[in-house]
Amino acid sequence: MSARESLHALVERYGNSVSGPGIDARANAHSMDRRWQVPGFDVAQARNAAVLMLFGPLDDSPSQFHADAVPDDLDVLLVERAGTLSSHAGQVAFPGGRMDEGDAGPVDAALREAREETGLDPAGVEVLGTFPGLPLPVSNHVVIPVLAWWAAPSPVAVVDYGESANVFRIPVADLLNPANRVTAVARKDGHVHRSPGFTVNGTLVWGFTGLLLDRVLRETGWLSAVESQTPAAASRRSDAGWGPDLEVSL
Repeated sequence: MSARESLHALVERYGNSVSGPGIDARANAHSMDRRWQVPGFDVAQARNAAVLMLFGPLDDSPSQFHADAVPDDLDVLLVERAGTLSSHAGQVAFPGGRMDEGDAGPVDAALREAREETGLDPAGVEVLGTFPGLPLPVSNHVVIPVLAWWAAPSPVAVVDYGESANVFRIPVADLLNPANRVTAVARKDGHVHRSPGFTVNGTLVWGFTGLLLDRVLRETGWLSAVESQTPAAASRRSDAGWGPDLEVSL
């Protein structure tokens, strides 16, 4: 099964595929994944947002780590938020943002935001489907992941440095590399928050984005394939099944 087919099969199992009903309906924003329920989080009072999870053979720079499960040139598009932002400053994220009144739905919002942040041409993006909304209590949003394949890549770069500090692509195989996987530990107001994290070429991906990436890598079977390929990976896991602890700053 190709990488694109694996991603399409994932959205067929857990989300709304392009062939299914309601892919671009606002109702999706209020259909949350029950595995991500947050006590006390009122979905009806939350604002709607969407992010673009864009995979594809995006450039000619192969991964440093070889994983039998995925091609060496399979990448995912990410942005680094500007350090001056009031929310999620300096963090790595998928392109995306709040749904506007003029958006037809989450797909429209994710593509619009990605174009505004990275300059990509939406015409080259094949949308595979959407997943149920996920709670993001820190900013009171329900975020709908839009899974897509970059069928015809276009140049990308920072469009507004007030919003983003960097636009870049990370090889999926390097995210699968056990040596690059950590458990990000954030402490605030006496609470400890843990999430899957990835350290690739000096870049740390963690938090909400890390959780989404970890879910995709697990549910496609790519992660288990790499763990079978490198049995020593089990010794690096935390109790949560990620990697060794790494303290991060909020």
